[in-house]
Amino acid sequence: MPIKNVELVRLGGRIRYARKLLGFSQNDFATKCGLDRSYLGRVERGAHNVTFGVLCTICDGLTCDIATITRGIPHLLAL
Repeated sequence: MPIKNVELVRLGGRIRYARKLLGFSQNDFATKCGLDRSYLGRVERGAHNVTFGVLCTICDGLTCDIATITRGIPHLLAL
């Protein structure tokens, strides 16, 4: 798996984990963020590369900053 895909999967997994910790279903969270549920699903699976603006929207919905959700991505040894 290319590094880019591994990092997207890691990011998506963190987003999913944080969403679930907050008690949101995927559908409810997507609605809160103004995103399509299937789009959010692709992001959480690492199948879609998000733009900075979408990542800001997701982090706002998670009430965290981007640094928190992306810490260690990409892994420095992977560069």
